[in-house]
Amino acid sequence: MKDYITVIGGGLAGCEAAYQIAKRNIKVKLYEMKPIKYSSAHSNKDLAEIVCSNSFKSNLLTNACGLLKEELRRLDSLLIKTADETSVAAGQALAVDREIFSKKVTEVIENNPLIEIIHKEVTDVSKMAEEGIVIIATGPLTSEALAKQIANITGEDKLYFYDAAAPIISKDSIDFNIAFYGDRYSQEKKKDETEEEWRKRLKEQEGKEQSYINLPMNKEEYENFWNELVNAEVVTLHDFEKREIFEGCMPIEIMAKRGIDTLRFGPLKPVGFDDPRTVRRPYAVVQLRQDDKQASIYNMVGFQTNLKYGEQKRVFSMIPGLQNGEFVKYGVMHRNTYINSSKLLDETYCLRSNHNIFFAGQITGVEGYVESISSGLVSALNAVEFFNKNNKENKKENKIIFPETTVIGALAKYISTPNSKFQPMNANFGILPEFEGKKIKDKKLRYKELANRSLKDLEERL
Repeated sequence: MKDYITVIGGGLAGCEAAYQIAKRNIKVKLYEMKPIKYSSAHSNKDLAEIVCSNSFKSNLLTNACGLLKEELRRLDSLLIKTADETSVAAGQALAVDREIFSKKVTEVIENNPLIEIIHKEVTDVSKMAEEGIVIIATGPLTSEALAKQIANITGEDKLYFYDAAAPIISKDSIDFNIAFYGDRYSQEKKKDETEEEWRKRLKEQEGKEQSYINLPMNKEEYENFWNELVNAEVVTLHDFEKREIFEGCMPIEIMAKRGIDTLRFGPLKPVGFDDPRTVRRPYAVVQLRQDDKQASIYNMVGFQTNLKYGEQKRVFSMIPGLQNGEFVKYGVMHRNTYINSSKLLDETYCLRSNHNIFFAGQITGVEGYVESISSGLVSALNAVEFFNKNNKENKKENKIIFPETTVIGALAKYISTPNSKFQPMNANFGILPEFEGKKIKDKKLRYKELANRSLKDLEERL
């Protein structure tokens, strides 16, 4: 076993991992292909380059990403500490001067005597993993050669080369004076049923079948929604993203532009439903599908979109039942290479089939800057444990698994829990377990209590 740990990728997750390993007096070889080779979206020669927004999102503890940042602060995260030191005015959010941020992270990594930075593209991970421990943190723009290697290592036929995900809604924010549960055809009133019998059957189904929530629209509501949808602002994609995304997926706003009734014959078709308010078939129906075991979050079926986040909030809130909808994740369509972590990784971000290989960052299916940093930290702590087990006599390996009541732990659990429809996920309160024996209806109070529980459980774990 080599006397160092290899980290591939000098982004947010890779730099956090390298720092945490070196902090525990273990040498690190950090591979970063810049400036020898750049991806299609990178241009800064420094490490920890921020490509998109300069925002690390809210600092409030009643925001899941804000809570995650506080958890990481208590674990001495280099990247969050640097973000705090290079912050710019952004109200309740943590935003940074991206150039200064990257430069400062680079200086810390370069000046650490235990970290060797190697500017080279890695194309053969297998040999590295035979000789020592490797953390792969190459991000959503992993080079083609390395992506092929990862596909071979994981035994997967292919990686996911773009992220075409629909928005995800908190169930608690849905108006059930309008929305109703039920599958297509099983929900509608049968010809031989009286209205009383039908409503009784719906009530019985409500407690059993909650995998779909349906949002009915009348003609006026649908046409107003359609008009705003086709005229909403979209995100400008890079050329390489356009080539890869639109061959395999159709954004709902593009589909809508094919004709005013196109959606009504596609994802919004009303066939097989009756609106409990009118006992008639709606003009259109938006379906929400359960997205977690607790049935606390639901995704919008068929709503993969390239609309700007603000436009998604504005336009999709026009759908009856979502006027107060809380979006725990907005829809995205961009280049995003990631592995099927729910099948491949455990809660330490270690590859189940090869304990010498860890993954970190967005390639694992965590989405967002802070979430990537979190995965880098967790993978590093566990890589250190495995390293010590193999390099010290009588050393017992202890997996470091954070409580699922923390956002760090909940993200690790999310990406490692088998899921046939696995997709990348941001930090959100929907992935944290509910309180046992009590239900807090007030959202702000519930989030505050979840944050208090998280920090308490984290302190106990530490």
